Amino acid sequence: MTAGVFDRLLGQPEAIEQLQRAVAGKLEGVHHAWLFTGPAGSGRSLLAKAFAAALQCENNGCGRCQQCSLTIAGAHPDVLTLATERVLISIDEVRELVQKSGMNSTIGDYRIVIIEDSDRMTERTSNVLLKALEEPQDKTIWILCAPSVADLLPTIRSRTMNVLLRLPSVEEVAELLVQRDKVDRELAIRSARQAQNHVGMARRLAMSQDARSRRAETLREIAGITNLSRAMLAAEKLLGVAKRDAEALAQERDKSEREHLMLAYGLGIDEKIPPNLRPQFKGLEENQKRRNTRALRDGIDRIFTDAESFFRDVLALQLGANVEMTNPELAEDLQLRQLGTNAAASIAVLDAITESRKRLASNVRDLLVLESLCTLMILRRDLAA
Repeated sequence: MTAGVFDRLLGQPEAIEQLQRAVAGKLEGVHHAWLFTGPAGSGRSLLAKAFAAALQCENNGCGRCQQCSLTIAGAHPDVLTLATERVLISIDEVRELVQKSGMNSTIGDYRIVIIEDSDRMTERTSNVLLKALEEPQDKTIWILCAPSVADLLPTIRSRTMNVLLRLPSVEEVAELLVQRDKVDRELAIRSARQAQNHVGMARRLAMSQDARSRRAETLREIAGITNLSRAMLAAEKLLGVAKRDAEALAQERDKSEREHLMLAYGLGIDEKIPPNLRPQFKGLEENQKRRNTRALRDGIDRIFTDAESFFRDVLALQLGANVEMTNPELAEDLQLRQLGTNAAASIAVLDAITESRKRLASNVRDLLVLESLCTLMILRRDLAA
């Protein structure tokens, strides 16, 4: 069986093999509910989309047919995706999905529903979904994505097939960039290391000079925080970096998805869209607008990731750990921070980054979150051991 739609997935051989077996046996029946779990950057949503494409495809996921192309482009009428920009998935959103899940498929063999952030459901909302899982509709398949199985109710977990994902190694990410994207090996390794094994982030760093410049600007601002006024100024500048990064990523992703959809319908990139296909393209644009409201939060999260890499390097120096630095090009700044604070201060910043993620998810104003975090990064030589 060809594994075309799974080619973008890296470092997940066990998960892909499990799903390929399910796809290969789909004539005998496919389990109606799946749970994909793994850390951020492991590719949960990508794998869910690839699995949905393989189920719809007559050739079990060739990656070239219309079924595969529409699914990967996020425009397949029988593949519904919920990716909320809010802190919690509302009960009305799940009720609407349950209602739509019972409709007959139009061009595919299955009605597939993907919930990307299923850990954002409250117990009451989860119980609405539970009823649908307890009484599954024929040819309807649910795919839930979450960081871990503990993020869902036991009653939900017990009705799903769990697929566990892991973060690929730096070497695996770099090799993918070299083989798939023809990136220079040295740049690929550096990008994979700086992205801390996150495939999508590594590819952006490897393929975009602007992305690398934004990361460098982020680290310069963090390294330059020496007093309160610098901390406040850095917070504003970091928010600006996140906004620019979010806009650039949204434009790249939207353009790519539109091109995939054009090709799926046999249209040239610049060809005029026929009237009968306009609803499909309008649906894609609406989905993109909803998703792009989350882009700024994702941009700020990338700043958190870069800040973590900086302070982990500092902590490694303070503890004398014999580990490879994520940011060896910042050796002078790292040594200055090492001498100007102590391990307890670095750990406090790392804990604050974790807390900042929680605050951002709770809809605390983004600038306040960054200001609070940056004040903890002030270089205080009186803390040095």
